[in-house]
Amino acid sequence: MNVKSRLRLGAGVGALALGLGAAVAAPAHADPSSATDYRQLAGVGSDTTQDVMNALGDAITNGNGKVIASWNATGSSTVKTKSAGCSITRPDGSGAGITALNTALDGSTGCVDFARSSRGPSDTSTTDLTFIPYAKDAVSWSKLSGSALPDNLTTAQLKAIYECSLTSLNGVALTPILPQSSSGTRAFFLNSIGVATPGSCVTTNSGIQENDGSVVDSAGDIFPYSVAQYTAQESLVVDDRRGDAVLGSVDGKSARNSDLTLNTSFPYLRNVYNVVPTAKLSNALIADTFVGTGSKVCANTSLITTYGFGSLGSACGSTTLTGEK
Repeated sequence: MNVKSRLRLGAGVGALALGLGAAVAAPAHADPSSATDYRQLAGVGSDTTQDVMNALGDAITNGNGKVIASWNATGSSTVKTKSAGCSITRPDGSGAGITALNTALDGSTGCVDFARSSRGPSDTSTTDLTFIPYAKDAVSWSKLSGSALPDNLTTAQLKAIYECSLTSLNGVALTPILPQSSSGTRAFFLNSIGVATPGSCVTTNSGIQENDGSVVDSAGDIFPYSVAQYTAQESLVVDDRRGDAVLGSVDGKSARNSDLTLNTSFPYLRNVYNVVPTAKLSNALIADTFVGTGSKVCANTSLITTYGFGSLGSACGSTTLTGEK
């Protein structure tokens, strides 16, 4: 497997979303535009949710202007999140975003106000952080279009593949791949298939970005993929990074319905979150933006579903899930 770094740019900006029933906006800006538009709440972290949060950042306003400044997982090595100081190493992935939020919390720097996360807390013994859900996603696996690998794999097969006890299917040598270690999609996928420690046959390094299908370029490649990101890339609301990767089914269930909406009977469903310090839930700006079904984020259901995610309904904005500091 040749891990490539190319980025396939969407060519049809402004086209209609495939099967989503909504007009597609141009791809959201990578990082706030302009970079010196620091706005009121700075967020970092997940690759999976960066695009929808960029779009929400452009849509959500109050009397002081745009509220959310969401910084992408990749780009320049550092980001400056506030007008005074706050030049920090760019966090890549859910875990890195949460770490940056913790650093801001521990040091009272105020450089990061929330973290984007595509996974829940790994440690629920603390209440320091609150994981506020606002959309539904799923993680499936992908393969090279035209590969002789089956279109459907069972959870047992995926577990065996990523533990390296199953090394070929249909005469094709398997080359399982994982994104970089701070990826929330990686953590969720491994947990879903019951793998604590990937086997030595698995390709993973810091240069493999989640939701970038260009790494899938050989017949035996298998790579986890956010279903919402895949749909958003396919419908060109975001830059198309799918390459020649196609989504597979799990346990006989497709990740998407015939209209390309999320299949809520798919086995690997997950919520995605904005993570804030629990002590700041009473802050008027945090509450107005993230907390409850009436929050500005939750009120933008149509925008959220345009980016391939499913609606959470009455669960949107819940503050019941706390954990890891």
